[in-house]
Amino acid sequence: MHREHNHQSAHTGQRNLYLAAVSTLVYAAVEATVGWWGNSLALLSDAGHMLTDTSALLIAVIGAWLGQRAPSALHSYGLGRAEFIAALINGLLMLAVVSVIVIHAVERIQAPLAVKGEAVTLVAFIGLLLNVLVLYLVGHGAQDLNRRAAALHVLGDLLASIAALLSGLVIVFTGWTLIDPLLSLLIVAFILYSTLRLLREALHGLMEGVPFGLSLEIIGSDMAAITGVQSVHDLHVWSLSSQRLALSAHVVLEDLGQWDRVLAELRELLLKLYGIDHVTLQPETTTHVVHFEGH
Repeated sequence: MHREHNHQSAHTGQRNLYLAAVSTLVYAAVEATVGWWGNSLALLSDAGHMLTDTSALLIAVIGAWLGQRAPSALHSYGLGRAEFIAALINGLLMLAVVSVIVIHAVERIQAPLAVKGEAVTLVAFIGLLLNVLVLYLVGHGAQDLNRRAAALHVLGDLLASIAALLSGLVIVFTGWTLIDPLLSLLIVAFILYSTLRLLREALHGLMEGVPFGLSLEIIGSDMAAITGVQSVHDLHVWSLSSQRLALSAHVVLEDLGQWDRVLAELRELLLKLYGIDHVTLQPETTTHVVHFEGH
C-alpha cells in the first residue's frame, strides 16, 4: 500500500510538472508578444527568462520520468539518481540566469532606461498570479530534489514578478526607474543562496556521500546496541535517490544462530529511525577491524 501511494504521488507530481511547463511556455509567448508590441525590453527579457524556466521544468519532467523506471539488468538500482543529474543541470542553468540578471541590473544602474510602468505593472501582476499557480503545481506532491530544483526556478520567477510589480508601481507614481535594477539584485542574492545549496546537495548525492542529516557513527552505534551484536564495521550509507536511502554493513555476532532475530531488529531500527529501506547486511562471528562497539 505504501509503495502504491508513493507511485501515485510521483505520478501526480510528474503530471503537475508537465502542466507547469505548458503554462509557463504559454505565458512566455503572451509576454513576448506584449513586449514586442509595447517596445518593452524588460518584458522581452522576462519572456526569455520564462523560456529558461520552461526548459528547467521539462528537465525536471524527464528526471522524474527516468526516476520512476524499474531496475534493469544494466541499472540494477533503477534510475532514481537521474533526479540528482536533473537538479544539477537546473542548478547550473539557474546560475547562468542569475549571471545574466546581474549583468543587466548593473547596466541599468549605470545607464537607466525609460520604462513603461503601466505595462510592466499589468503584465507583472498577471505573471505573479501564474507563478503562484505554477509553484503550487510543482510543490504539490512528493518533494524530491528534482522538484525542489524546478520549484527554485519558479520561485525565482515569482519573486521577480513581485519585484517587477513593485518597481512598476514605484515608477508609475514616482518615476524613479532605479528601483527596478536594485530590486533585481536583491532577489538575485536570495536565488543565488538557494541555488548553491541545491548544487551542493545534487553533487553530494552523485558522489554517493552520506545523506545530510545522518551520521555514520550514530547509526553504527545504534546498530551495535542491538542485543547479540558485538560490533559493526564496513558501514556505508548512500542515496539511491533523494527519497530512498541504502545501507550496507558487516555485523559481528555473539552467536550466528541469533541472526534471524538480529536481522529483523536491525531492519526495523534502520527503517523506523532513519528511513533506510534498502539494507544489505553480512553476518560474521569473528572480529575484524571494529569501528562501532556494542554496549
